[in-house]
Amino acid sequence: MKPFRLVKFFSFSGLAVFLVFTLVLSWVISNHAEKVLLERSEAYALVVSENLSHQVFQQFVLPTVLRYGKIALRNPQQYSRLDSVVRNATHGMRIQSVTIFDSKENIISYSTVPSRIGLAGEGGKEYKRALAGENNSVVRLTGSILNLLPGVTPISAELRTFIPFRQTQPFGQSPELIMGVIEVVQDLSEDYEAIVRLQGSIILTSVLIMSALFTVLGFIVARAERIIEARAQERRRLELQLHQSQRLATLGKMVASVSHEIKNPLGIVRSTAEILGKRLKSVAPGNEHLANIIVEETSRLDGIVREFLDFARPQEPRLLPGSVNDLLGKILKFMEPEFERGRIVLDAELAGELPPVPFDHDLFYRACLNILVNSVQAMSQGGKLCVATSHDKSASLVKITVSDSGKGIRPEKLEHIFTPFYTDKNRGTGLGLAIVKNIVDSHRGTITVESREGEGSTFSITLPTE
Repeated sequence: MKPFRLVKFFSFSGLAVFLVFTLVLSWVISNHAEKVLLERSEAYALVVSENLSHQVFQQFVLPTVLRYGKIALRNPQQYSRLDSVVRNATHGMRIQSVTIFDSKENIISYSTVPSRIGLAGEGGKEYKRALAGENNSVVRLTGSILNLLPGVTPISAELRTFIPFRQTQPFGQSPELIMGVIEVVQDLSEDYEAIVRLQGSIILTSVLIMSALFTVLGFIVARAERIIEARAQERRRLELQLHQSQRLATLGKMVASVSHEIKNPLGIVRSTAEILGKRLKSVAPGNEHLANIIVEETSRLDGIVREFLDFARPQEPRLLPGSVNDLLGKILKFMEPEFERGRIVLDAELAGELPPVPFDHDLFYRACLNILVNSVQAMSQGGKLCVATSHDKSASLVKITVSDSGKGIRPEKLEHIFTPFYTDKNRGTGLGLAIVKNIVDSHRGTITVESREGEGSTFSITLPTE
């Protein structure tokens, strides 16, 4: 029980630490986001205000003074012109309102909110700082995470930026005359609410994660023994696989040594039988078939020895770009007599415009030929053989499919067909498909097989085009 007590203690203490850390993290993130929001909004407001100040002076003050001699916003024409200039300058921008204070008295001379025009004492200390030539801002925030609950007062945030309304002087002349103060108000309620929602989401997510963690811990204790047992079984399986690999490696060395020793005497026997056959033909006509039997059997044994050598010492492929369709065309042309003898109908669907594929011509020719020969042998009473190619552009793969209508493969045998020395034929080494798989693997490809007993089999080879 002690380990489980430690787990529970760790869980509760971890929850407490995690929640505290989450609260601190949410506070840091929200404060940083709020600071960034205010800095960017203030910089944006200053740019807008400077531009607005310039536009008002150039498009309203100068033309009005030249035309009327003085500025009097009580004149409807002057007020209308100023209002048009301000609204055009702030059109499409995130500005809630614009207010212009008089420079001599803290009175609002103009505002996009008509009810504020004529009010006195609205500027406060920010007005005085701007009147002294200093740009400044003030933010008013109300609300917290609790304000996100239904029925509670919505969160609000407002940024007020004050800048001096300067009379623009020609280049090099100073000082500039301050004609008033411009106040630009931005409504940041949505942005500030988004920050508060982010803070709430972090806290809520943390609580959900910890709840999920407790649920997972309950399953961990129950599944501990099953996991340990599964790992033990996997370890035993890997040990068996390792032992099998070691046996195959030892067997491969032995096969390579024995095959090498057999190959040379076998060649001598074949050559001698061929010479003997020629002499028997002239000395004892009618008996030369005995020598031919020796030649045929030695050829068969030579093929078996060659398979052993290929399996024990696989060749390193020389990958050169080539056409899979051309290779298959040569093989199918070569096997035409075999198709006719076996009453096999060929259906070749080779896709046009296949990209070049890097492969070793000799090795891959042998692999494809081996699969086609197996398919022909599976259709001893005749049948239909389908050979198709296709190109998967998204995966950069070329696929070769060989389907036959033969006797098929039983499910218990299907998983062993690529195993070395496994065969259900009376004559054969069981290395053919194992060698094919080694060749395909050396080309960075894959080979799969699907089969139903009595219906036929389908071999699929995929090769990368790069």
